[in-house]
Amino acid sequence: MIDVLIVDDQALARLGNSLVVESAADLHVIGEAATGEQGVALAQTLRPDVVLMDVRMPGMGGISATHAITSASPTTRIVVLTSFDLDQYAFGALESGASAFLLKSAAPERLIDAIRTVHRGDAVVEPHITQKLIHRALRSDDGQAASRPIGMPAELSVLSPREQDVFLAMATGMTNAEISERLFLSPATVKSHINKIFSKLKLRDRVHAVILAHRLKITGE
Repeated sequence: MIDVLIVDDQALARLGNSLVVESAADLHVIGEAATGEQGVALAQTLRPDVVLMDVRMPGMGGISATHAITSASPTTRIVVLTSFDLDQYAFGALESGASAFLLKSAAPERLIDAIRTVHRGDAVVEPHITQKLIHRALRSDDGQAASRPIGMPAELSVLSPREQDVFLAMATGMTNAEISERLFLSPATVKSHINKIFSKLKLRDRVHAVILAHRLKITGE
């Protein structure tokens, strides 16, 4: 069972999300909060697996609350929900530790799938947001994009040679199945390598692995 905490200042939004979550047999709402401050406090006491977080709330906003929750409990996954398709919200949410960014207009099935996906350790972000986020990470200090051929920066020295191969494959956006086929590894072995990479590099999910790769200016074919 996946325990879910709902944080939203609108009662109807909390009710709607609660009904969606409870419609899935493997999901359960363990608490609701009307403010960011309440959400942080409940997350500390209830230890939810996943938090559905509104962005715009009075007082502590969703981005600040996300940072507070993920800093105190790295295993808690955050799905950020917003009515506004604005880049700064997506950037702020992901950089604060969120694993998913969805519009509130998303279909109920997509929300349920997002909860399950982040609980597995993956990320859910609208494709155009991901591309803009990567582009932003690629920008150098003078505002010009920079890249270099594939190499092994010192930051990746903690990875084994095979883990480095998997990391580079993730950096290109390859799925587990594609990595498995390319590197001639079983799906279970790929998943094991990815989990070790996340642990060694202190990454939350694949999106943050891609961001790191681009910040290190690792590019390839």
